Amino acid sequence: MARKIFFSFHFDRDAWHAGQVRNSDLIPNEDEYGFIDSVDWEEVKRKGIEEIKRWIDSQLKDTSVTVVLIGAETAERYWVNYEIRKSWERGNAILGVYIHNAKDQDGKTDTIGANPFDKIYFADGTALSSVCKTYDWITNDGRNNLGTWVEEAFRSREAYDGETELKDADDDINNGYGGNTPIRPQPQTPSTGPTFINRTPSRPHCNVRLKP
Repeated sequence: MARKIFFSFHFDRDAWHAGQVRNSDLIPNEDEYGFIDSVDWEEVKRKGIEEIKRWIDSQLKDTSVTVVLIGAETAERYWVNYEIRKSWERGNAILGVYIHNAKDQDGKTDTIGANPFDKIYFADGTALSSVCKTYDWITNDGRNNLGTWVEEAFRSREAYDGETELKDADDDINNGYGGNTPIRPQPQTPSTGPTFINRTPSRPHCNVRLKP
């Protein structure tokens, strides 16, 4: 069953790695959101903060799962953080995929980055990483397993009544433009799976289109 998926990633540094995930043809093009041509992205950025937010919000519309492609600096990106928070608020399931081991256009890999979910919290202080799983595109064979990861995340989110309001470690995600504003990095090891919090299950916040 295919789901509409929003991909969140650090465009400037990881566009090539993200393209490898996109070009794997695991997700039909009509069910992929969050990808943008570099020229179009520059045009959106020139129009300012509110236009970027509108573009992200429009891309998230009708999606049910958000896949965060985690590179060396992803956890420090303001707009990735915004996309994660907006995704959770609207009811999307969320998972992370480390892409630093994927080779770039020069055949080189990158350094592992912090888990962005470690820096986003529920109101009770519980980290989002306790709910959202992360995987490695290469080590965990994302080419053959992404669909399974998406389904697992969706089922977990469907049965989980998390708070819709999230906050980050600095508690100032909405203050100022952060296209290049770092969130303080925390030394963390990648999450390997969810620890479910004792909350009451609820329905997902959005409907999804299923394919046979």
